[in-house]
Amino acid sequence: MAATKADSLDNAEKSASGLENNLSSETDEEFYVDPVKEVKLLAKLDLAFTPVIMLVYLSCFLDRSNIGNVKVAGILTDIHATDSQFSTAVSIFYATYVVFESPAAILMKKVTPRVILTTLCAVWSLTTIFTGFITNVGGLYTTRLILGACEAGLFPCLNLYLTMVYRREEQAKRVAYLFSCAALSGAFGGLLAYALLQMDGVSGQAGWRWVYIIEGCFSILVAVIVFYGLPNDPTNAWFLNTEEREMMRCRNGQRQKYLGSEKFSWEEIRIELRDPKLYLSGLIQFMQDILLYGFSTFLPSILKAMNYNTLQSNYLTIPVYLWGAIIFLCLAWVSDRYEIRGPIVMFANIFGIIGYVLLLTVKQNGVKYFATYLCAVAVYVGPGINLTWLNVNVAPHYRRATAIGLQQTMGNTAGAVAGQIYRAAPYKLGNSFSLGALCLSQCLIAGKIWYVRKENAVKERIMRGEVEDKRRVRTGDGEVDFRYHI
Repeated sequence: MAATKADSLDNAEKSASGLENNLSSETDEEFYVDPVKEVKLLAKLDLAFTPVIMLVYLSCFLDRSNIGNVKVAGILTDIHATDSQFSTAVSIFYATYVVFESPAAILMKKVTPRVILTTLCAVWSLTTIFTGFITNVGGLYTTRLILGACEAGLFPCLNLYLTMVYRREEQAKRVAYLFSCAALSGAFGGLLAYALLQMDGVSGQAGWRWVYIIEGCFSILVAVIVFYGLPNDPTNAWFLNTEEREMMRCRNGQRQKYLGSEKFSWEEIRIELRDPKLYLSGLIQFMQDILLYGFSTFLPSILKAMNYNTLQSNYLTIPVYLWGAIIFLCLAWVSDRYEIRGPIVMFANIFGIIGYVLLLTVKQNGVKYFATYLCAVAVYVGPGINLTWLNVNVAPHYRRATAIGLQQTMGNTAGAVAGQIYRAAPYKLGNSFSLGALCLSQCLIAGKIWYVRKENAVKERIMRGEVEDKRRVRTGDGEVDFRYHI
């Protein structure tokens, strides 16, 4: 009798296993995508979306960071401001920036990507133009606050938009496009500032005013491109044919756990607020953003402190930023190829640590300039890959939207700090603070790698039946077959 019962249970388990395998096979068949055709689809998506996304982020970062270019061109004298007030103007941007990031990310699907992104772009463009007509420091404070409120929603929304289009293992390269734009905006901003500053005196206006006016007009054109270039539903984009739309449907079916329901859920937000990955990622982002905002805003001033003149301190930034963008794209490819995130950031940070040590210890300006190239490796790779690390490890959509918004809020408070630590040449306080932030970031990254590995090990033990599943969250990225990227 006992043997009969045991045989019966064994047969039931085999039947259940066979049924599960059949269902899995049917699911794979239902959502099968031809790999060769998928490569062509990805190329088409990149060709359509990437230029628009890069252009709008380039515009955003250009309008945000041009304050560093105009500082060396006489804005403080013309508006009767001190170095301390300038630092306040840099920092005050983040007072509104950090407040509006999370709401924008959560509301994107409700408002629709096209409406929210176009509106934000149009308003900050007009604000940039008006900055060219300010006459006192109060006007600078006001425009910086408005700019912060408008630009706050852009990066979380663009980043979330990418997760609606690409798989987890495809995202680092696309996030790299965004952060490369931050680097390119530095290069392009330095080049553009160099050209526009030659307009000094045209129509009786100072060169720095023309920097704001021309760059603001450029951003208005970008707003129009965003409206027509980014569809609300990427799976039904106007440039896709019937077969490609079906492939998009299948790709979404394959990653349904990652995408989740279209319906808004407060429960998903509450779950994410208890996620340790979010807070570890936010702390890492804060440390890395100390570099990003200090370096991108004050590099012209750092170079000027090396006794380069105003024009040289602008155009010498160009190759540094380009180098940062190229290295980021290469390391993002490696990150996606091998599905590793944390170790890539730790590797890049080593170069940054060496760079800041050189800036603080050597006297020769040539060596210091070389050090900025080392710093550039960590400046862009760190924040970009860390954000991707969070993107790919949080699901479904509204949980991920909450995570992205809050992580960016935590990280971007570093912008306020950067404005206060880079106060006076030769910027030893700012460079020392950045070096310390990198060292702390390395410790936090090691801690997050340990935590993610531990969570993966727990899931594997549950799948093998070695332990009972007593976890509080078992849906979305809590599913036992959802493997976190290291």
